[in-house]
Amino acid sequence: MGARIAVVTGATGGIGRAFAERLLEDEGIDELWAVSRTPEKLERLRGDLGGRAVPLAADLSTAEGLRVVERALLAQPERPTVAYLVNNAGAAKMGAWAEFPVDEIERTVALNCTAVAALCRICLPFMGRGSRILNVSSASAFQPTPFLGLYAATKAFELSYSRALGAELAGTGVTVCAVCPSWVDTDLLLHEVNGRRVAFPGLVPPGKVAALALRDARRGRALSVHPLYAKYLHVAAKLVPQRLVMTTWLRMLKRYGG
Repeated sequence: MGARIAVVTGATGGIGRAFAERLLEDEGIDELWAVSRTPEKLERLRGDLGGRAVPLAADLSTAEGLRVVERALLAQPERPTVAYLVNNAGAAKMGAWAEFPVDEIERTVALNCTAVAALCRICLPFMGRGSRILNVSSASAFQPTPFLGLYAATKAFELSYSRALGAELAGTGVTVCAVCPSWVDTDLLLHEVNGRRVAFPGLVPPGKVAALALRDARRGRALSVHPLYAKYLHVAAKLVPQRLVMTTWLRMLKRYGG
């Protein structure tokens, strides 16, 4: 019988590392495949997490990077079981439309959208009853977000795809959970703008996001929305006109000279 594997993308920091640490606490996981495009960071991660952490260096914004994961699964001497797939790798940048060169737009969509769907397609044949897919989306997926528009749009794709895929897999024993936190306290956040400290409502540590998401996934929930502020955004997006939501967001940005 092959190994039981957890595949975590963007595993070397932030939410991805938090998922990796928690999944290694599961005695039913034989190996954790940590996917990142930076070999040096992967080696440090393996040094920190131990021998069950298997580094896979791959740029998931490219077809070749996706094939790295596929070839690794096919190369196993015994057919493995992917017990968890955590699609966490992603690109995030705040800025006006003119600040995004075409190649950056292409890379962001490839990483945040194409890679998510492709890795689900690659891993699903190796998944069985009890396997879990967790796609790390965002509370930004709930509504259009000016100056964060590309990121929010890709996360809306991820949320929609996760819900649809979960419905297609009903009855198979494989579940899909879209993880939609509010602001997460990682190195990606810009903590100061124009000399003014940024206040992030609903700021949550990555470890809590990962722990609660795994709990929700194991309960078979289609959505993991944390903290309470993100739950408020989820409800508000259903009740408040999008135009008003965007106006409120733009008013908040003006506090920082945006």
